[in-house]
Amino acid sequence: MRRLQAVLANAFGVIFLVLSFVVTIETLARKIFNFSIQGADELGGYSLAIGSTIAFSLALAGRNHIRVDVFHGMFPRGMKAALNWLSIVLLAALAVLFVAVSWRVLAESAEYRSTAQTPWATPLIWPQSLWYAGLVMFALVGVGFAARATWLLLARRIDELNEEFHPKSAKEELKEELEDLAHRTATDKGQQP
Repeated sequence: MRRLQAVLANAFGVIFLVLSFVVTIETLARKIFNFSIQGADELGGYSLAIGSTIAFSLALAGRNHIRVDVFHGMFPRGMKAALNWLSIVLLAALAVLFVAVSWRVLAESAEYRSTAQTPWATPLIWPQSLWYAGLVMFALVGVGFAARATWLLLARRIDELNEEFHPKSAKEELKEELEDLAHRTATDKGQQP
C-alpha cells in the first residue's frame, strides 16, 4: 500500500507542478508580451478533476477522510467496530456509484465526440478517461478496504478492525506530522531517514 501511495502522491505532485509551470508562463506572457498561450484555465480544470480523484485514493489509504467522531471514543468496542465497518463499506459503495455514473459521462462524450468549448477544442474523452481512471482506482481501493473490514468483522477480529479503520485521533495526526517533519529534516541534512 505504501508503494501505491507513493506512486499516487508523485502523480498528484507532477500534475500540479506542470500546472503551476503553465500558469507561470501564461502570467508572464500576458504581463510582459501581452500574449496568451490560451488554455491555462482549461488545463487547470482538467488538473483539478484528475488530481482530486487521485487525492480520494490517497486520503482513503491514509485514513484521512473526514469522519465526525465526537462520540466514537465513548462507544463500546463492538459498536466502534460496527461503525468503522459501516463507514468503510459506505465509502466503497459511494466510490462504486461514482464509477457507474462517470462511465455514463465518459460513454456520452465518446458517442457524441464531445470537445471542450475552448480554443484548444480538446476531445473530452482524453481528460475524462484520466478522470475515470482515478475514480476506478478510488473504487478499487475502497472495495479492497471494505472487503478487508468485512473479513475482519466476520472473523470477529474486532480489535484489529478497530485498529485499521478507526478515525484518526488528534494524537495520531500530531505523531504523523512530527515523524514527517523528522524525516524531512533528516533528508534536508543529507542523512538517512
